[in-house]
Amino acid sequence: MKARWMGLCLLMLALTACSGMRIVDSDVRAYTTGQSVSVPATYRFELLPSQQTLPATHFPLQDMVQAELDKVGMRRDDAAPQYSVRVDLRKHQETHSPWSDPGHAAGFSLAYPVVTPHGVVYHYRMPLLVMEMPWYRREISLLMRRLSDGALVFESNARSDGYWADDEAVLPAMLEAALRDFPNPPQGLRRVLIEIPR
Repeated sequence: MKARWMGLCLLMLALTACSGMRIVDSDVRAYTTGQSVSVPATYRFELLPSQQTLPATHFPLQDMVQAELDKVGMRRDDAAPQYSVRVDLRKHQETHSPWSDPGHAAGFSLAYPVVTPHGVVYHYRMPLLVMEMPWYRREISLLMRRLSDGALVFESNARSDGYWADDEAVLPAMLEAALRDFPNPPQGLRRVLIEIPR
């Protein structure tokens, strides 16, 4: 009976962990020029010439940015914008995390010790049970210009890295971090933590 109760407790603990929340931590640098944005305000997206030839379906990031800008009092209005917003995303996938064990290669351990009853140590190559997961590095940059005179009035950069592969969940959290305390964020580097569903 006690073993069943312990098993039930462990199962409930595992289910709770799987259905919990996760943290997206971003290193954010935000800058203003002393001429802060007056919200509410309107804006349009600024596209590079290479981007203007692509169909709208190629810009899902713009939808994410628009949703986050709505939260801080910025409304998209392509007909009568007061500001332009440029967004850039850089993403890099690595085969392993920065903390991977250098003693592991091609799924095998290079030095797996086995000690005999007589105290002799042998080293064998043994298959590992843990598979290496890809590591993702992301960086989002936001630039905002006042269209009346072309002045750059807001800049923010958010960097985050981790095992999470789902851009549709991680990128909005990074954008929220990049826009934290908009339009007057503290200057310099800070760590912003955003909690999202697992």
